[in-house]
Amino acid sequence: MTQKTAEYRLPGDPTARDVVERTIRVDHAGEYGAKRIYEGQLAVLGRAKYGPLIEHMKAQEQVHLDTFSRLIGERRVRPTALLPFWHVAGFALGAASALLGHRGAMACTVAVEEAIDEHYRAQEDTLGDDEAELRTDIARFRAEELEHRDTGLEHEAEQAPAYRLLSAAIKTGCKIAIKISERV
Repeated sequence: MTQKTAEYRLPGDPTARDVVERTIRVDHAGEYGAKRIYEGQLAVLGRAKYGPLIEHMKAQEQVHLDTFSRLIGERRVRPTALLPFWHVAGFALGAASALLGHRGAMACTVAVEEAIDEHYRAQEDTLGDDEAELRTDIARFRAEELEHRDTGLEHEAEQAPAYRLLSAAIKTGCKIAIKISERV
């Protein structure tokens, strides 16, 4: 939280600590969900031509998850109580999108990464200089998420069946998951 924001804090507004805890909690949940999405996609497409590409993106998500898992412990942040739900929902979303073929899997990737780009950008803008290291990690992860989006677009995501509808539904689901995971 920037100094300027802290000066104008109203009763009931989150403290700087609350903001950081919510950031770590939701990002841990999101990276966990992303890893599970890629695991679901790999369960369907892992032996296909796109398996190595999906595996590469999953490996990057694992690095992100490892970072937030470490921060959960170091900063004593309570993880979301919804991890068991995201375990199942992430895998199901990945597998279901992959059942539409590689274009469906890539459409899922594009939609998720576009929602995460917006989310991470807002976090970068909110975190103050006292959280420079966390802000730097988020910026680096955001860049990698945008690479995943671009990869999806390069691999025919927009040609997936009902792309616009699928994309809108996944983005809405991501935004709801973000809001819930910040607090629960």
